[in-house]
Amino acid sequence: MSLRTIALASLASVAIAAVMSACSSPTDDGRLQVVASFYPLAEAAERVGGSAVSVTDLTPPGVEPHDLELTPSQIAAVADADVVLYLGGGFQPAVEDAVANASGRAIDVSAALRTLPVPAGEEEQNLTADPHVWLDPLLYRRIVQEIDGALSDASPADAPMFHDDAHAFEAELTDLDAAYRDGLVHCQRNVIVTSHAAFGYLSARYGLTQDAIAGLAPDVEPPPQRLADLKALVDHDGVTTIFTEELLSPDVADTIARETGTTTEVLSPIESLTPDELSSGADYDSVMRQNLTELRRALGCS
Repeated sequence: MSLRTIALASLASVAIAAVMSACSSPTDDGRLQVVASFYPLAEAAERVGGSAVSVTDLTPPGVEPHDLELTPSQIAAVADADVVLYLGGGFQPAVEDAVANASGRAIDVSAALRTLPVPAGEEEQNLTADPHVWLDPLLYRRIVQEIDGALSDASPADAPMFHDDAHAFEAELTDLDAAYRDGLVHCQRNVIVTSHAAFGYLSARYGLTQDAIAGLAPDVEPPPQRLADLKALVDHDGVTTIFTEELLSPDVADTIARETGTTTEVLSPIESLTPDELSSGADYDSVMRQNLTELRRALGCS
């Protein structure tokens, strides 16, 4: 065989390999390429989009999303995606920086909430800076509607399927809201002590009062006076449980519980599920219902 023949055969092999690689690439399989900045948006995109979308979650399982730093490949994914879903307002600054170079549709889902009436209690709890809107099932339902619209605009042919899937998910969220309303209506207490101030919207929706060890930033060390105030609150209001989170250190919560004779339990802000939760099939609904179980136990609900 001549050198020329060998060279041509080699070039042909390379070309065939390139074509096969392109055909098997997830960016060329006919599905909408959706990038979601963290778990609640990724689940909503998967539930609404179904088989018509391929969803990439920028926040890895078990990682606290507030301080997420993006890798070069993630920045490229944001730039190339058909739809990018994120929560604005400084929740994930690295994502907001990357979104500036997105070639597809970049949807700040919090924009859908700015036209809503102020929830009862928001003025008192200063929730205007609180990004944890998804912990209120009815506000999360509004985000699902926004995602439905974004995917439908990006792929009109799939819009009927997106609408059907969105309506089914919205019905589940309506049922979840009803479970919270029924489950928290007859309780001995209404004060919850949490690791950080992630549960303001949930508290406002269901008549609870949140007192957090830390503020909205989960990694801020509380001053000694704050800890003293919380200990006094626990004694005054008969608090039995200090709520901690799986993705945060429980040290301060454990100290307060030890010094006040209370216990600690996990209350998930559902910012990112752990690998164990994902492998066991957990999702937004199941974790929210587990949260409800823990709240009912801590508040003495009947």
